Amino acid sequence: MGSPSTGVPTGAGATPQQRRLLALAAIAVAFAAADTYVVVLALPEMMAGVGLSVEQLQEAAPIVSAFLLGYVAMLPLIGSVADQRGRRPVLVAGLVVFAFGSLLTALAYGLGPMIVGRFLQGLGGGALVPATLALVADLYPAERRGVPLGIVSAIQEAGSLLGPLAGAVVLAVSDWRAIFVVNLLVGVVLAVAVGAHANAAPDTEDADPIPPAELVEAVPPAELVEAPRQAPRTSARRMWPDPVGLLLLLVVAAAGGLVFIEPTAMMRDLTWGQLYIPVTGDSRWATPLGLVCIGAAVLFALRCTLARRPAWPLVDVRGWAASLGEVDLPGALLLALALAGVILTFATADPAVQAVAPRGWWYLLGAVLALAAFVVRQRTAEAPLLPRAALRARPAWGAVLVSLLVGAALVAALVDVPLFARTTVYPDSQLKAALVLVRFLVALPIGAIVGGWLIRRLPAEWIAAAGLVLAAAGLAWMARWDVDALRHVMATAPLLLCGLGFGLVLAPVNATVLATTYATIHGLASSLVVVARMVGMLIGISTLTTLGLRHYYAAQDDLPPMSTVCGTHGLCDTYKTMLQQAGVAQEHTVFGWAAVLALAGAVLALVLLRGAATRGVDTREALSGLG
Repeated sequence: MGSPSTGVPTGAGATPQQRRLLALAAIAVAFAAADTYVVVLALPEMMAGVGLSVEQLQEAAPIVSAFLLGYVAMLPLIGSVADQRGRRPVLVAGLVVFAFGSLLTALAYGLGPMIVGRFLQGLGGGALVPATLALVADLYPAERRGVPLGIVSAIQEAGSLLGPLAGAVVLAVSDWRAIFVVNLLVGVVLAVAVGAHANAAPDTEDADPIPPAELVEAVPPAELVEAPRQAPRTSARRMWPDPVGLLLLLVVAAAGGLVFIEPTAMMRDLTWGQLYIPVTGDSRWATPLGLVCIGAAVLFALRCTLARRPAWPLVDVRGWAASLGEVDLPGALLLALALAGVILTFATADPAVQAVAPRGWWYLLGAVLALAAFVVRQRTAEAPLLPRAALRARPAWGAVLVSLLVGAALVAALVDVPLFARTTVYPDSQLKAALVLVRFLVALPIGAIVGGWLIRRLPAEWIAAAGLVLAAAGLAWMARWDVDALRHVMATAPLLLCGLGFGLVLAPVNATVLATTYATIHGLASSLVVVARMVGMLIGISTLTTLGLRHYYAAQDDLPPMSTVCGTHGLCDTYKTMLQQAGVAQEHTVFGWAAVLALAGAVLALVLLRGAATRGVDTREALSGLG
């Protein structure tokens, strides 16, 4: 089973070219993170673009859930492929898929194509995260990963901050399709830039194989997780893109663009207009232009499958097929089905009614069955997706569990801080309410960098626990806000405290799972941490919002009849204030339970992350080993 080596000799730093590759990967992660949140502002216009009204919000739910499905459900498979094929090819492929999904979304005039485009965006964007985190582990020894991991986490969170702001700017000067055109252009540019660093990524052939389970039981994890570090090999041979494949791809792009855009001048022209008359039926793909696009796409796929060197295929179909053949594909698909069931259960629920979607119990049943089949597959497969010793170390599976609680608590701040602002001081401005969250998001990347810096000096469990305690303190403070709290400057303090705390957790959790798993599965291990945080966010937003709404409805039921308070004047200011107080009570409930989750995560971090060798071996231990 081939896998990447860790890249550089122990104690050595990454080369300038490797640092540039890592910087490009981090920027790509930030860009994908920005797209996760940009759709929130553009969703009403996107619905109108595919013929849905604002009242049909439930029908538009797949626009959001499709992205989550692509982002989360396929991550374990992608992480495993990154371990097999290498980090750079997965980064390039992720950016290409993300760009193609952006193109489909931008050109979509129906709900179906838009859902497919959003799924591909999530699939490509999700692929970037585990590949980038694993690349850090490839390029830096355990004792030097803290700061790079913190910087990558900080850039990712900065993308989350800039996403809504960039979306607002684009929507101010253009329509929603321009957002995805920008995604397409940036994705292509980043793919080309990452692809140009062909010799920067560590080699993928010389790492030691995963040891047998009995060796894992006999050897402490700290002595096992680092494969021998070797300098990456380079090749002087330059590979040129396949010109035939490039020509076919340009034909696909040009014909497909004309099919989607349908320029008025061409359609009205007596000659060119013939290209838009369907040969059969009434589908635009049955027109001569559509058939040219389909034919060129088929020829492009064949060319990429059959092209041989020295022409480098634009999509190395045979190489990817070989990589997938080395991965436990049935196991990956079973785990993807289990994750998809969980995502659909909570992502399609209406928290105002219940925490679980109407068909959620069926989704959960499917998830349980798929998970059971995955466990059977793990036990019977010769080379299972998750090697049997992969997460045996307590800090490894502990990092996944802590990440789940981090996501469940973090989502309360991301969602309910703007809701609190709308309920209290900014009832008429979604933008001003969203800007309140900026104070929290500014502190998050700062905390991520500080957490990465502290890893070289303090145990990871102390840093993670301290961060979650700070986050819990900030959430508990928010749970005591009154209706005028955001009018005072002191309201910034809990937001900064909470953001700093959550930021501190990110690098220690990532460093722990990388330090306590074998180097050959770093991509898979990183993906599991990301999956856990995303699933925690989904479960957290659904459950916490349901708890808050129950408190709101209980408070509303305790109110006197409106006629008793306002008489015959309808809704008066006094009754509005009572309703506002009920809304504040709802948010207090959410913040309070999120603080409890954060404290639970702090306790688990202290207990479960203990013993991870994130600081490397110190001088005293090294000298004692010589005697």
